[in-house]
Amino acid sequence: MRSRSKSWELLVPAGRITNSRNTPSPIDPDSIQVPVGYEPDPADLALSSVPGQEMFDPRKRKFSAEELKPQPMIKKARKVFIPEDLKDDKYWARRRKNNLAAKRSRDARRLKENQIAIRAGFLEKENSALRQEVAELRKELGRTKNVLAKYEARHGLL
Repeated sequence: MRSRSKSWELLVPAGRITNSRNTPSPIDPDSIQVPVGYEPDPADLALSSVPGQEMFDPRKRKFSAEELKPQPMIKKARKVFIPEDLKDDKYWARRRKNNLAAKRSRDARRLKENQIAIRAGFLEKENSALRQEVAELRKELGRTKNVLAKYEARHGLL
């Protein structure tokens, strides 16, 4: 059986205990690595990565609240019929330019939606792993409290 100080050393990384109170110093939550058995489908990763750029990593990419905010539904404007005699080269150039812009916009939205979906899958796995870890730590805490209570019953309060 480990002594109380030994188990504390195992739970807190070296140099993390302050001398004045024997309590752990604050840890940046983003620096904590949680082992999550999550490997997204390579095809899904390809759909959520920009060609020619670094592959999307759901473990690292965090979305801002603004990025995750639902977008308002915009009603589509009524189509305005343009007579054939007004469809000159300038009109067709504008149409091609608008069609390309609409395609880029749809592709960007689809890419972002795919990234969010993959990140959500990763976060669900991570959440599950964290809940399991919390349950295990609570069990360990209960066992430790029982051991401490038995010790204090035999030898008095610490």
